[in-house]
Amino acid sequence: MSTKGKLGLGVLISLVVGNMVGSGIFMLPRSLAEVASPAGVILAWLLTGFGVLVTALVFGNLAIRKPNLTGGPQIYAKELFKPGSKKSTLAGFMSTWGYWIGNLAGNIAIITTFAGYLSTFFPVLTSEAVLLDVGSFTLYVGNALTFLVCTILLWGTHFIILNGLENAGRLNILATSAKVIGFMLFIIIALFAFEKSNILPFVEPKINAAGNSVGLFGQINSAAITTLWAFIGVESAVVFASRAKKQSDVKKATIFGLLIALAIYIGISTLVMGILSQDQLIASQKPLIDAIEAVLGPIAGKVLAAIGLISLFGSTIGWIMLSAEVPYAAAKQGIFIPAFLKENKKGIPTFSLIVTNLLGQLFIFSTISRSISQAFDFVIYIATLSYLVPYLISSFFQLKLVISGETYDSLKARRVDFVIGLIASIYSIWVIIAGTADIKTFSFGVLLLLSGILFYNKVNRGKEKKSF
Repeated sequence: MSTKGKLGLGVLISLVVGNMVGSGIFMLPRSLAEVASPAGVILAWLLTGFGVLVTALVFGNLAIRKPNLTGGPQIYAKELFKPGSKKSTLAGFMSTWGYWIGNLAGNIAIITTFAGYLSTFFPVLTSEAVLLDVGSFTLYVGNALTFLVCTILLWGTHFIILNGLENAGRLNILATSAKVIGFMLFIIIALFAFEKSNILPFVEPKINAAGNSVGLFGQINSAAITTLWAFIGVESAVVFASRAKKQSDVKKATIFGLLIALAIYIGISTLVMGILSQDQLIASQKPLIDAIEAVLGPIAGKVLAAIGLISLFGSTIGWIMLSAEVPYAAAKQGIFIPAFLKENKKGIPTFSLIVTNLLGQLFIFSTISRSISQAFDFVIYIATLSYLVPYLISSFFQLKLVISGETYDSLKARRVDFVIGLIASIYSIWVIIAGTADIKTFSFGVLLLLSGILFYNKVNRGKEKKSF
């Protein structure tokens, strides 16, 4: 089979690293400082890193054992039930719908972060001058310009991807290389500027929105879903498995990409806390820039902001590619709306790309009435909860294979994969419980998930047409 137009190991690793090390690394230090003390933050990173590692092992294992099931972890939902049954189709559709909605929200978290870092060069993007005042709604100049920038980035990326995945993949590699080099330099510089006093007291209670004191364990619980956001994208290689030159590269890219991202996250998150005080960190709209400016001045801040913009541009390409691929791959499996199968001569799922970005445009409206940091916090909770269901389903599917013995020749391999699948399942359930503790977030997430029911009949109609 020809490998022309296929994705090699380097591109797959860049997609994993590029999609994980996106908006999270730029905004999470502030988000974490709001809910946890330094000890809580570090422990949350370590716990989440371990949980995502076992989940990544599940993804890699399933990609090898079930190479025909491509398009992302949500695809495995249909395999939990009898093939071809209504339960199988419904489970696959709902899982794909939730995962896709998570991608849409995730795209906007990245794009709004891009606008936030662009404000380093164009401060007018944060201007609070009133542009329009209608009743109780006030539109500020900064919000209007941020909306415009986000819209241009969304549709500019759209046309880049239409020209072919290989070219978009090369741009992603360049952007990922730039970000990894830039972050490593940041870590080296920050090591010399680290102030121990900024992370003291290392363990202290935090006051939540309700005014209650939260201890260390509660802080880790609160930070769990926030730190998980940083690892969303670890499944990127799995989503593009059907476009990989070699199936074995999918597992390698997933593990290597995760380890690279984990090293960057723990290093940068810890060092930022040692450069900025907790109050400064919580108030920051762009914590990495503020940290480097505190050490080397405004010029260094602009250099890092430029690296950040390149990084976020690469992440935008990777995430929009992934977002369009999800419903397209699901439609190929017969569990999503058939119209999403439409593609151009270069194999780009055009209908899926257009609909994905049109819906993404709706999410961009969150920038009109919210600050960048508020918009970021809002979408990462919704997006992360949408991803957790497919993650849990993947773990359940691995357990199903282990118990049935399907694809296994060795008892030892079954035992090892059972333990990995069990730990990954427990981790996903724990974070879902922690993330849905807030009734508002839970209600909104469930509403978005259930909205897919409105379109489910289109899947059945597509199947009926094929049967004639």
